[in-house]
Amino acid sequence: MSTTTTDTYKIAVIGAGGKMGMRVSNNLARTDHTVWYVEKSPAGRERTTGAGRELTDAATAVADADIVVLAVPDLALASVTAELVPQVKSGAIVLTLDPAAAYAGLLTTREDVIQAVAHPCHPSIFLQRQSAEEWADTFGGIAAPQDAIAAIESDDPAKQAIVEATVRAIYAPVIDVHWVTIKQLAQLEPTLVETVACMIGDLLNEALQEAVDTMGVPEAAARSILYGHTQVALANGLRGDNPFSDACLIAMDYGRESIIKEDWKKIFRDDELDKNLARMLHLDKIER
Repeated sequence: MSTTTTDTYKIAVIGAGGKMGMRVSNNLARTDHTVWYVEKSPAGRERTTGAGRELTDAATAVADADIVVLAVPDLALASVTAELVPQVKSGAIVLTLDPAAAYAGLLTTREDVIQAVAHPCHPSIFLQRQSAEEWADTFGGIAAPQDAIAAIESDDPAKQAIVEATVRAIYAPVIDVHWVTIKQLAQLEPTLVETVACMIGDLLNEALQEAVDTMGVPEAAARSILYGHTQVALANGLRGDNPFSDACLIAMDYGRESIIKEDWKKIFRDDELDKNLARMLHLDKIER
């Protein structure tokens, strides 16, 4: 299990009034860290001040920050880092919350500024939830414990400790922080969890609607059997809790033959990851 730290740090949150920025800020506000909140958009500024937090201009916030958290959309990271990285102090850490832009090389960097990335795992489907609040928190960062994945381009344990403390704060409550490379994090997110898992989740909804709209199955019945069997499928498939029946295995083979392409594992190749990220980041529209 990853270690925890009681040290406090100076943290600047860029995009503090956005969707992820508010989540990050809500958690940081409950810590003893010194936090500066930065937001440009009028709506975001209103949300930040409405939550009782004081706004700081970007130049002031990043000038003395130990770590700068970029809670901004992927498509904004190129311009945001171009503006702010030259202003951060030497030895500071710039933390992005998604690996796509970092792996694609879109971020402005400096030799004396450390690049890091962290992403929440979200509460596991196998989490033993203890309260109604934990059951309601399917995204994480509020009540349900979750793991997080982090990468840092530094071998300095002190810098890693700053990142881990920040990650544990912004995604709290956190069980473990798993350390990988930035490339490995990009292979996990988007390839493993968005390209595969999220796509399958959306496919399940499409199949549900087909059963209801085309086949005429009552929606309550379709949802009940799908929700229950999805849990069984994940428990059996991912953990081996129980064996699938022989008839189910035959049906699964039919589904694989009918739905899945034989070469589907190509998505884990480097060139396919590059193509996926190029589409996600609209690289054809970015001047580099």
